[in-house]
Amino acid sequence: MIHTTVGQLGHFFVILSFVTALVATVAYFISALGRRAVAQPVVVEEPQLAYAGSASFGGKTSRRAVSNKATASPEAAPRDDWRRLARWAFYIHGLAVTGVGVCLYWIINNHYFEYHYAWSHSSRALPLQYVISCFWEGQEGSFLLWLFWNALLGAMLIRTSGKTWEAPVMTIFALVQAFLASMILGVVFGDTFKIGSSPFLLLTEAMPDAPIFTADPTFVPKDGNGLNPLLQNYWMVIHPPTLFLGFAFTLIPFAYCIAGLWRNEPYNWIRPAQPWTLLGAGILGIGIMMGGYWAYETLNFGGYWNWDPVENAVYVPWLVMVAALHAMLIAKRSSTGLKTAIILSITTFLLILYSTFLTRSGILGNASVHSFTDLGLSGQLLLYLMAFVVLAIVLAVVKWKHIPSDEKEASVYTKEFWLFIGATVLCLSAFQVIATTSIPVYNKIMESFGKVSNLALPADQIAHYNKFQVWFFVVIALLTGVGQYLWWRKVENKKWDALITPAILTLLISAGLIAFGSIKNPVYMALLVASVFALMTNGTVLLGVVRGNYRLSGGAIAHIGMALMLIGILYSAGFSKVISLNTSGLLISKQDVFTKNDNKENKENTLLWLNQPERMGPYQLTYRGQYIEARDVPGYIPRRDVTVIEGDFRGIAQRDIEQNGKVYYKRGDTLALYPENTYYQVEYREPNGKVFSLYPRAQVNERMGLLASPDTRHEADRDIYTYVNSVPDPTADNKWEKTETYSVAIKDTFFLNDYVAILDDVVRTTEVEGMDIGPNDAAVRARVRVLSKNGEQILSPAFIIKDRMVGRRAETSDELGVRIQLNEIDPRTGKFTFAVNRTQRDYIVMKAFEKPLINVLWIGTLVVVLGFLISTIRRYREAGKMQRKVA
Repeated sequence: MIHTTVGQLGHFFVILSFVTALVATVAYFISALGRRAVAQPVVVEEPQLAYAGSASFGGKTSRRAVSNKATASPEAAPRDDWRRLARWAFYIHGLAVTGVGVCLYWIINNHYFEYHYAWSHSSRALPLQYVISCFWEGQEGSFLLWLFWNALLGAMLIRTSGKTWEAPVMTIFALVQAFLASMILGVVFGDTFKIGSSPFLLLTEAMPDAPIFTADPTFVPKDGNGLNPLLQNYWMVIHPPTLFLGFAFTLIPFAYCIAGLWRNEPYNWIRPAQPWTLLGAGILGIGIMMGGYWAYETLNFGGYWNWDPVENAVYVPWLVMVAALHAMLIAKRSSTGLKTAIILSITTFLLILYSTFLTRSGILGNASVHSFTDLGLSGQLLLYLMAFVVLAIVLAVVKWKHIPSDEKEASVYTKEFWLFIGATVLCLSAFQVIATTSIPVYNKIMESFGKVSNLALPADQIAHYNKFQVWFFVVIALLTGVGQYLWWRKVENKKWDALITPAILTLLISAGLIAFGSIKNPVYMALLVASVFALMTNGTVLLGVVRGNYRLSGGAIAHIGMALMLIGILYSAGFSKVISLNTSGLLISKQDVFTKNDNKENKENTLLWLNQPERMGPYQLTYRGQYIEARDVPGYIPRRDVTVIEGDFRGIAQRDIEQNGKVYYKRGDTLALYPENTYYQVEYREPNGKVFSLYPRAQVNERMGLLASPDTRHEADRDIYTYVNSVPDPTADNKWEKTETYSVAIKDTFFLNDYVAILDDVVRTTEVEGMDIGPNDAAVRARVRVLSKNGEQILSPAFIIKDRMVGRRAETSDELGVRIQLNEIDPRTGKFTFAVNRTQRDYIVMKAFEKPLINVLWIGTLVVVLGFLISTIRRYREAGKMQRKVA
C-alpha cells in the first residue's frame, strides 16, 4: 500500500516552515528599523569604558551615558504590528517544523518503506530507541533536528529578550531558520538545479531508473536497509539531539552580537547573551563528551577521541565559544576584551556553519568515517556559509568605529590581562586543529583553480594533534589557577605571594605522583604538574567563595572539572596498557592488519578456543561461546538455543529459554530477536578466584565487513576494555570436511579431530531430543569420551528405530570441531560404525586493555557541567535584574 498522504502533508509543512521563516525575517527586520527611530541615554553603573556619544574613553567616572536605548517614535504603532506579525509567523514556523518531524517519524515508525528515507535508514528489526535514532541518521533528519531546536530557542527568546532586543535578535534567528529550512525543501528546477533534499521522497522518485519499478511501479520493499550498526547504541539516541542543541545555542550570542552592532550598542548585548552562551557551551561540551563515550563503548580503536575530522569540526567551535565566554567577562572593563568577545561570538557560529559544510559536502569522504555523503547540496551549503560570513564581516567593519580603544595597556597584575591570554591560548589551540583538519578543503580550492596540491593529512593524526594540544592545555591549566587568583583579588600590591602555598603543594603532590607512578615522559610530567596546580588553586578559591556566596562558585568548579578531565586523559591515554599479549610466539594471522608495524596486532592479540582456558597477565581467560539478544529476555541467551529465521528478526527456541529461574519461552516457541549482533562471552578469572564475564559484540556486515564493539568492566581505579578482532562468521554454516568412518568396539580407542576418543558404552534410552520413543520403538545412545588437554568431553549420538524406520541423531561439538553420528550396529561382531566430520573449531581473537583512572575523566566532565550550570543561573538572574532595571 502506498501511503502518500503523510508524505504530502510533511512536504507541505516543509514549504510552510520556509515561507513563514522568510515572513518572520522581513517583519522583524522592519520592526527593528522602526525601533531605532528615536534614542535617549541610558545610565549604566560604574562603566570602565565609554562608547559613542560619551565624553571620555576609559575614564573611571561613577555614572556615564554609555549607550543609546531606542524608544518608540510616532511610527512605533505600525512597527508593533510588524512585530506581532513576525511573532505569529515564527510561532507558525515552529509548529510547521514540529509537523515535519511528526510526519517523518510517522513514516519511519510505521515502516512505510515506499519512502526513500525510511527504506535507507530503518528496518523492522530495530527496537523503538533505534527507530528514534533513524530519524537523525540521514542528513535531512539532522537538519530537521537542528531546525526544531532553533525554533524552540527562538520561541523562548521571544518571551525573554524584551522589546529592546526581540526584533533585531529574531531577525537573525528567522533568517538562519529560512536557510536551514531550505536545506530540506527539495524543490527541483530542471534536471540539475535543486534547493534542498526532501526527506519525503518516494523510492520511485529517488531511484526512477531502478529495474524493479519498470516491472512493478507499485513495488514496496518488505524491509529497509536498517540503521548503521555502529549507531545502534543508546548514546546515539541522546548524543545527536544534545549536540544539535549545542549547535542551536551558538546562534544566540551570534544573534545578540549582530543585533548589538546593528543598533550601535557594541557592549549592551553581552549581558543578555552571557547566560545563553554559558548554557550553550555547557550543552555543546556535554554533546562532545557523549560522542567520546559513544566511541569508547562502540568503536574498537581503544579510546574515546581519535582526532577524526568530524570530531575536530565540533571541538573547535566549542573551544572558541569558551574563549568568547572569557572575553565577555572582561568586556566591560577592556575594549580589547569587548572586541575579542564580538569577534569570537561571531566566529563560533561561523565555525558551526563551516563544520556543517565539512561534514555534509562530501569533502571529507576519504578522511573521516563519520562524514555524510554529498547529496548535491555542497553549493547550497557554501552559499549558506558565505552569506553569514559576508553579513558578519561587513557589519563588524562598518560598526567598528563605535568601539573605542583602551587608553592604557593592561597590566599583568590585572584579571583582564590573564583572561585575555587564556582566551588567546584557547583560540590558538582551535586554530591548530582546524588548520590541519581543513587540508582537504585547501586541496579542493587548489583543484578548482587547476592546480594540484600535495598537502595530505598526517599519517598518524593522533600523534600529530597530541604533540600540540597537550602543550596548549598545559598552559591553559596554569592560566586557570593564576587567572582565578587575580579574579578574586588574592594577588595584591603587585605581589604573587598568595600563589606560593598552592605552588608548593602542587610540587609536593606532583613529585609523589611522578615518583610512585614511575612517570618518565617529560610531557606527561608537565601536564600532571599543570593539572594539579589548577586543582590546588581553584580548590582554594572554591573554599573561599563557598563561604561567602556559593552562587559565585561556578567558575572555580568548572576549572576544577577541567583539571580532573586532564588528569583522567593523561592516565587513561598515556598509561593505557595492553594485557592481551600473545606469548605463544606464533602468528595469529598473516593479514596486513595483523602484520603491519612489526606484527603489532599479532603481538597484542590473544587467540581463544572455545572452553579452553588461557593465561592473560593476571587473569585466566575462557571463551564460553556465542550469544544473542532477545527483545524481551534480559541479558543474553546462547546462540545455539535459537534457530534464527533467515531474513527475519525472529527465531525458534530449540530449548526452554530461561533466565534467573524464569522461563520466558518454551521449546518450539517463536521469539523476537536482535539478530544482527553476536556477543562473545569471555570469562575472566582473577587471581583471588573472583569471576566476571564480558560480552564484546561483532556484526558481519555486508557493506562494512566485521564491525566489532567492545565491552568494558568498570572499576573504581580502571576499566578493563575488551573487543574481538577476528571471529568466524556467525551467520555462515559450518563447512564440514569429508566424512570419515570408524568401526570400533566398546572400550576401543580412535581419533576425533586430533583428539583421543574412547567408546565407553552403548546403552538403551527412552529419551531422544525432538522425538517420542514409544513402546514399540527402540533407541540406543553411545557414550564417546573425548580426551583433551582441558579434560574430558562426552558425546552421545543416538540410533533410533521408530515405526520400523531407522533414524540417527548426530551430536556436534563446537569446542572440538566435530560431528559424530552412530550409523550402524553389527550385533555379530559387536562393532559400532561412526561417521565423523571435522570443521573449524569455534574461536575468537581478542584484544584487551587496562585504562587506569578513566573514571576521573568522566567525573571531571560532570563537574565541568555543574560549574557551567551554576554560572548560567547566576548570569541569568543578573541579566533579568538588569532588564527589569532598564524597563
